[in-house]
Amino acid sequence: MATATTRHGDRRVSPVFVGILAVTAVTGWATWTEFAAQPGIAVFLFVTAAWVVSLCLHEYAHARTALHSGDISVGAKGYLTLNPLKYTHALLSIVLPVLFVIMGGIGLPGGAVFIERDRIRGRWRHSLISAAGPLTNVLFAAVCTAPFWLHALDGVPRDFRYALAFLALLQVTAALLNFLPVPGLDGYGVLEPWLSYRVKRQVEPFAPFGLLFVFALLWVPSINSAFFDVIDTLLRGLGIDVRDQYCGQQLYRFWQGTDQYCAISP
Repeated sequence: MATATTRHGDRRVSPVFVGILAVTAVTGWATWTEFAAQPGIAVFLFVTAAWVVSLCLHEYAHARTALHSGDISVGAKGYLTLNPLKYTHALLSIVLPVLFVIMGGIGLPGGAVFIERDRIRGRWRHSLISAAGPLTNVLFAAVCTAPFWLHALDGVPRDFRYALAFLALLQVTAALLNFLPVPGLDGYGVLEPWLSYRVKRQVEPFAPFGLLFVFALLWVPSINSAFFDVIDTLLRGLGIDVRDQYCGQQLYRFWQGTDQYCAISP
């Protein structure tokens, strides 16, 4: 009975995550109803809280897939509670991604849940565990963009539409960056089980620097431009135009002041 209770407790949703959901709901309502005197603050809190929710779901997807693939240790580590404070590197998983959103408006791939890979058999299972996280971002992006590609924007307040567009931008960038086949990112994790032992040993020392390498490349103007051209193309395919993305980001950064271009209804 004690074991069963412990296992149930390992999978109980954390009050911390419930609190983040509550902030998302309240600030989403404030954005929709224009309740806040300063709409930028409501958008900032709504997008940030929703972004943290997506980070929690990203890591949960890794852990849950690992659990069903044979790693029963993820429960005892607290990964199934959706509590971001339980992650191996809370700084990498939550703090840095939020800071990058605030400073640069880009969806930084989150950090880490530690999977005991030796418990898992089968290359497909290892690949699926790595893919589960960014696939969650893809699903989140589909939800955010649904009103756009379903042409269901009638009655959706302007500021809420802008917030959804910016949140979709974050999800698409996170998914795309995570799926890059770079050591240390989930895309490489999908490929790694299919590589030879020799190749894996040669690549392993570079894994801690993979993300830094990607962001160093994004500082190169031509690469940065090409990357965001791809993002813009994907978002346009989902019905989101450049104006919605831009105004969502401008509204999110409320401390920079109001852009008159965005203040005028389209």
